[in-house]
Amino acid sequence: MLLFPEINNLTFSLLLFFAYLFCRWKERLWGSFGVENIITSPFKTSFMNQHIIARAAIYLLSVIMIIFGVYHLQNPRNMVAFVPANLPGGINWVYFVGVVLILAAVAFILNKFVKVTAYLLALLLIVFVIVIHWPAYHDAGDVDIRRTAFIDILQNLAMAAFALHIAGSADSHGMKY
Repeated sequence: MLLFPEINNLTFSLLLFFAYLFCRWKERLWGSFGVENIITSPFKTSFMNQHIIARAAIYLLSVIMIIFGVYHLQNPRNMVAFVPANLPGGINWVYFVGVVLILAAVAFILNKFVKVTAYLLALLLIVFVIVIHWPAYHDAGDVDIRRTAFIDILQNLAMAAFALHIAGSADSHGMKY
């Protein structure tokens, strides 16, 4: 049984993208145009509100990672097809990735080992893009399979970008605000 079968890859990618934008809206949206004082003055938020928004975005990412991790552990036979054939271990890699996703989410929620966890998560996701999703996209004959592989590439790159943002905002003890 799936936890949230209605959350497909595209929905997840959009959720993650908007969570990132929501977290960084002030600097990215208005600050780059040089009109920060004119346009954002009615939208200025306090330090506490920015802290709450950033933590909420990290919790959202953590919940989604836990869902993915549980899916890996509950349905390893569905995921083993994505393990490259030349990689020994087969289904053990599916279990490993499920546990890694859950542990990374727990580290983000507990605010412990955030910097190293975020860098390792970003590295893992970029390796997924290079080793799994790009070959699937490149070798796909069917348009639907190619589209799904492209969405998987975007999803993993979005998660990696969010993880790198978290790593950049953290110090050795956790998130700093």
